[in-house]
Amino acid sequence: MSQYPHLRLRRTRATTWSRALYRETVLTPADLIWPLFVTEGRGVEEPVGSLPGVSRWSVDAIADRAREAVALGIPCVALFPNTPHALRNETGTEAHNPQNLVCTAIRAIKDAVGDDLGVLTDVALDPYTSHGQDGLIDDNGYVANDATVDALVGQALVQASAGADIVAPSDMMDGRIGVIREALEDQGHHNVQIMAYAAKYASAFYGPFRDAVGSGGLLKGDKKTYQMDPANGDEALREVELDLLEGADSVMVKPGLPYLDIVRRVHEEFGVPTFAYQVSGEYAMIEAAVAAGAGEREPLVMETLTAFKRAGASGVLTYHAPVAARLMGG
Repeated sequence: MSQYPHLRLRRTRATTWSRALYRETVLTPADLIWPLFVTEGRGVEEPVGSLPGVSRWSVDAIADRAREAVALGIPCVALFPNTPHALRNETGTEAHNPQNLVCTAIRAIKDAVGDDLGVLTDVALDPYTSHGQDGLIDDNGYVANDATVDALVGQALVQASAGADIVAPSDMMDGRIGVIREALEDQGHHNVQIMAYAAKYASAFYGPFRDAVGSGGLLKGDKKTYQMDPANGDEALREVELDLLEGADSVMVKPGLPYLDIVRRVHEEFGVPTFAYQVSGEYAMIEAAVAAGAGEREPLVMETLTAFKRAGASGVLTYHAPVAARLMGG
């Protein structure tokens, strides 16, 4: 008689086909949103130094990236502008320009691929302000909530009018989801979704992103008065609940890997579409590990993305989207 038990858990791991058959968490390209940075000019590709492998693209090249996304099976791209410094000011008025980089890129994508690809747009003022904050600053140096919300409404409306499918307020101002939803309804944008950055933390992982949108060297102070304290978890559930009550169609947790517990709690508490943002600092760490010979890119990418899905994320915003989609056979 064998000294070992009849049940051997390694039995189902013995072959590739068996591991695939018993796999609990499955990733597909449809789980991905690809963030793209838009810059001025034509035929432009500007590598972002702190994000190896990531570039800023002119509008015509963004249209090419849209075609690439469709070919890979990626269902949605997210747009972030590198607004020229000459167009930035204290109140971020370029955010309301129907011909700004984001609005122009939206139209170019829709001309290139139509409704074969979703377009998500960031609703926040930091890529447009000369001080790098996500909102308007009052006379006391405080980011003013209600005045900022008014500005965000105008930004969301020009994006929706340009053809955005999802507006994603990332500013963390109180009450902005409800006001934006009401404005979208009033203007006839009934099918424009809102993906709320509901639990966005005041994180140390955002540095490369700020370089990519040109606000890193401009930022005065920090964002701790509106982005969440990394020590808080229960508060994230309150933020999510409020955004859902105000009309959010989906919610986001940002950053990703350091907040997998929040992704899991939001998923279990509310059962709504919950997305994670694998932010620029997380991407940069993987690339640094690869450059140092500490790991291989493809396994690192797939393991981290699987962690998001296993935690309950509906999908992931990741700069590794094209790499991952190719690995998945997209």
